[in-house]
Amino acid sequence: MSLTLTPRVPDAIAVAALGPAQIAQMLQSQAAQIEELKRQIEWFKRQIFGNKSERFVPQVDAQQMHLGQLLGDLAQPGDQSETTQIVPAHKRRRTVSDFSDEGAAAATFFDEAKVPVQVIEVPNPEAQGLAPEQYEVIGEKISHRLAQRPGSFVVLKYVRPVIKRRDTQTLHCPSAPLGVIEGSRADVSFIAGVLLDKFRWHLPLYRQHQRIQEAGFKTSRPWLTQLVQKAAQLLEPIYTAQLDSIRASRVITMDETPIKAGLGGGGKMKASYFWPVYGEHDEVCFPHFESRRHEHVQQALGLKRKPGTVLLSDGYEAYASYASKSGITHAQCWAHSRRAFFEAQGAEPKGAAEALRQIGALYQIEDEIRQAKLLGEAKRVHRLAHSKPRVQAFFTWVDQQFEQQGLLPSNPLTKALAYVRERRAGLSVFLEDADVAIDTNHIERALRPIPMGKKNWLFYWTEVGAKHAGIVQSLIATCRLHDIDPYTYLVDVLQRISVQPAQRVHELTPRLWKQHFAERPLRSGI
Repeated sequence: MSLTLTPRVPDAIAVAALGPAQIAQMLQSQAAQIEELKRQIEWFKRQIFGNKSERFVPQVDAQQMHLGQLLGDLAQPGDQSETTQIVPAHKRRRTVSDFSDEGAAAATFFDEAKVPVQVIEVPNPEAQGLAPEQYEVIGEKISHRLAQRPGSFVVLKYVRPVIKRRDTQTLHCPSAPLGVIEGSRADVSFIAGVLLDKFRWHLPLYRQHQRIQEAGFKTSRPWLTQLVQKAAQLLEPIYTAQLDSIRASRVITMDETPIKAGLGGGGKMKASYFWPVYGEHDEVCFPHFESRRHEHVQQALGLKRKPGTVLLSDGYEAYASYASKSGITHAQCWAHSRRAFFEAQGAEPKGAAEALRQIGALYQIEDEIRQAKLLGEAKRVHRLAHSKPRVQAFFTWVDQQFEQQGLLPSNPLTKALAYVRERRAGLSVFLEDADVAIDTNHIERALRPIPMGKKNWLFYWTEVGAKHAGIVQSLIATCRLHDIDPYTYLVDVLQRISVQPAQRVHELTPRLWKQHFAERPLRSGI
């Protein structure tokens, strides 16, 4: 957003030469520019000093007393009408401090089934010098401490005996264990750890390289880059199978987010985009394209769609264009519509607050649906009975604001009203289809690792690197959606992909892997 400057105010001689109509037009133009500058200054102030959250807190009526005032007024001093009440005894859970280290309560901060525990016996000084028959152990007390080793890397040393048969006089030695990357000295556990450190915990490879060197290992940074590339190539068939599953979904959510990938002119990086797609089975993929052009939607989803398919997105016209060409229903996001009114609060607080209140009522109904765990037809009926009247009332209110004709076209509230009125059909799709969400917040949450990672790794040197990042991020993000440990998953599928038949590679996608292999995953040699 750039700050535009107003032109120089005409001097008195120039103004005197103008007619009344011209002066009125000039004043109107300047007033519009002043309002625009105020809006821009308000936006900059909010970005620098304000809260980034879009949470809306309605203003409290000054005439309304809070609970403390009400009770204070009712309970006057010296009131003889007070009565006593006996409160029955109850059990209260004792709060455990994070600094507590005694007893069983201290062990609640870790899971003994997952966390390695090293037991250290503390000798009792009173028992030193005493014979075993001179004292009796009647119990024990346990304390816990969270510790850390300088490095968590381990070298696996495979010792293979060479034997000579006396009868045949021949030498025999077992083969070295095969690695997932042929000829590499990296164990599958190390490869999975590098992928997770980079793509889940956003630790760039140069930092990982520094940590490995400080742990006493002599490796090169390009070697880590090669490991990530080759691992992504191994995982690409699984990513492709998952993308095919998403394309076959009836309801698809799509978005786009920018990244820097590839060298551009003048020592700068080129701007490109991930176009995340989210399927109805809670799967997400991050296809990478070099721009934000409309045709990338078709490249990601394909042109031929089944009848009844719904594409849920924000207001970017590329999605509407694709929906019209492929003959599918285009649903639009209420969160993006709400954001336009949130941004208009500085210019028109009263009108924007009314819009936010009405949209908030829709989200309250969605919260009731989640709490009641309504699905299918029951969910659709509930929306028709409660949400549809509110949607109709909202758009009636929008039309009334336009009929008043009290706002300039450049006013932020006018733009927000025009935004939702143009998208009324798309914003109403969720009322008739229970499988369509009210917004795209689910894909916004799934793509969060991309903007989070950009703050650490900043860019990719090549477009191929961005493609590989999209492959790994897709599988890790889907693992989190299905409550799968990404480390266990990657260690298993990196070993299994080379022996899995091509026609059954879809079984290695996180959703189906959880059904087929999660109970007995392949482990590393560590």
